[in-house]
Amino acid sequence: MDAQRLKDTAKLLFADHKGLLAMDESTGTCNKRFEKLGIPQTVEARRAYRELIVTTPGLGESIGGAILYDETIRQIKHDGTSFVRVLIEAGIIPGIKVDTGAKELAGHPGEKVTEGLDGLRSRLQEYFQMGARFAKWRAVIAIGSGLPSWGCIEANAHALARYAALCQEAGLVPVVEPEVIMDGDHTLEECSAITEEMLRTVFSELIAQGVLLEGMVLKPNMVLPGVDCAIEPTL
Repeated sequence: MDAQRLKDTAKLLFADHKGLLAMDESTGTCNKRFEKLGIPQTVEARRAYRELIVTTPGLGESIGGAILYDETIRQIKHDGTSFVRVLIEAGIIPGIKVDTGAKELAGHPGEKVTEGLDGLRSRLQEYFQMGARFAKWRAVIAIGSGLPSWGCIEANAHALARYAALCQEAGLVPVVEPEVIMDGDHTLEECSAITEEMLRTVFSELIAQGVLLEGMVLKPNMVLPGVDCAIEPTL
C-alpha cells in the first residue's frame, strides 16, 4: 500500500471544490431508463450515451472523479479511444463501482447487506491496471419497526471495512458509503441516532481492518426525516 499516493488521490478528487460524477448505472438500471424513453436497450446505445457524458466540454472544470461501472470502464469512443483515457486527459480520475448490490440479509427480514467481496481482490487489481484509482461500495440501512438490527449494522459495516482494506491494498482510494435511506416515516431524531450508530460502527470496523483513514473518502447520507414522516422539523 502506497499511503502517500492514496492520500494524494483522495485530495485530488475534490481539489478546487470539484465533485464526483456517478455514471455507474448497472446494465439493468440503464436499460430500464432507456425503455421508458423508447431508446434501444443495446450495448451500442449505452456506449453512445456514455460517450456524450465523458466528452462533455469543460467536464473536468467541475468534476474531479467519475464513478464507472464494469461495462463502462471497458468501453471506448467511436474513434477507439477508451473512456478511461478520455477522462484522464480531461483531468478526471477514473473510479469504479465494485459492490454487486444489496441483497436480503439472511435471518433479518426487511434488511439487506451489500455483497461483492468474493473475488474482489482480483477484480480490484484488474481495475487498477485499467486505470481506476478509486472505488465505491454502498451499504443500505433501512429504519422501521425494530430496524435496523445490530446484525444488519454490523454486517454492513464489516463488509465496508473489508472492501476498503482490499481497495487500499490494490492502490485504490475507497469511497465508503453507509447510507441510511429515507424510505419510511421515521423522525429526524431517529435518523440522526441511527446515522450516528452506523458511522461509529463503520469507523470501528475500518480501524480494526487497518484502513488508512486519510486515504479514503466517506460518503454519508444526509440526516433527514423519512419521506412519510408526519412531523416537519423546525429550526
